[in-house]
Amino acid sequence: MKNFILGLAVLSTVMMKAQTQIIAHRGYFQAQPPTTENSIQSLENAQKLKIYGAEFDVRMTKDGVLVINHDEHHGKMEISETLFKELEALKLSNGEKFPTLKDYLKQGKKDKSLKLIVEIKPAKTPEIENEITQKTIKMIKDMKLESQSEFISFSLNICKEIKKLAPSFKVQYLNGELSPEQIKQEGLDGMDYHYSVFQKNPTWIADAKALGLITNAWTVNDAAVYDELKKQGIGFVTTNIPDQLKNK
Repeated sequence: MKNFILGLAVLSTVMMKAQTQIIAHRGYFQAQPPTTENSIQSLENAQKLKIYGAEFDVRMTKDGVLVINHDEHHGKMEISETLFKELEALKLSNGEKFPTLKDYLKQGKKDKSLKLIVEIKPAKTPEIENEITQKTIKMIKDMKLESQSEFISFSLNICKEIKKLAPSFKVQYLNGELSPEQIKQEGLDGMDYHYSVFQKNPTWIADAKALGLITNAWTVNDAAVYDELKKQGIGFVTTNIPDQLKNK
């Protein structure tokens, strides 16, 4: 009987590990009340949901400050060509101050159970990309957030630079054109592709898993698409509706 109970416990643990995990896209901003994507409040909302992680976007200002913003522009200002003090003068639509990476990581550190999915945005040159990557990794290490942080990027250069500087960090590529075999050859940990890429390449999830790669899909805001990916055994989905998908 003891062996039977132990077997059930092991099976339960395996099944839990095999379940598709949920990542909040730019935090959980479609909450009640709603807030702004990539805001500190959206990160707090994600922390309350008790999901796997929250994704956010890192850019660098003209004077080298790392900030959180999805688009190249904050208001009408191009972030890479604008000083931080000018950007900071324009608040987010929810009234928060324009967040720095340091602000965001400080909030993230308050809940160690939520993974911080750091998307480093492509820059105008490989040299600038390398600088942003180096500064981001240094800040994460200085704040002792290595075990809580995972990385994604549309730039293959950034992905490879992360692995070069910090080989133990998990890094997934976003762009969608590389097969699981190519991801493995590049020395990366996984593929985080738009869900349509997996629909067009129905064997890729299974192929990636066979190679020991992480599989993730963005941005899954349709329960039917989520169910389809889950049946294929995808590891993670990134979504604007984490509250709706987390118990499905």
